[in-house]
Amino acid sequence: MGKATLKDLELWLSGSPESEQLEFKEAKNQYDSEKLIRYCVALSNERGGRIVLGISDKLPRKVVGTGAFADHGPIRARILDKLHIRVDATELVHKDGRVLVFDVPSRPQGTPVSYDGQYLMRMGEQLQPMTADQLKRIFDEGKP
Repeated sequence: MGKATLKDLELWLSGSPESEQLEFKEAKNQYDSEKLIRYCVALSNERGGRIVLGISDKLPRKVVGTGAFADHGPIRARILDKLHIRVDATELVHKDGRVLVFDVPSRPQGTPVSYDGQYLMRMGEQLQPMTADQLKRIFDEGKP
């Protein structure tokens, strides 16, 4: 997954659905850093993905712009400190406003990512704890 571009943004606006690897949030003025960290956990556990701030959640998607994390260095440092994964951020300048894309890497093989003792995954629009079966599958990846 390379750095997000305006071409990616146009594709997302054309109707790309949310998935385990792609999450849209309006976040016009701000976005809760705890929610962002929790989504990073879930996306990493789902093999990586993107959280896009400044785009409407519902179809038809449109750029609404975001003022969240004007300086994204501190939140990236906090994510690294809490989750031990490096999340990159890209600002896209669109005619209708600023869009901020967080690129979340996949978890290491055999190692699920947790936050405050929770191993999270996406389930539709919600974040849910991973099941014991899912965690066992991940842990078993590291076995010969």
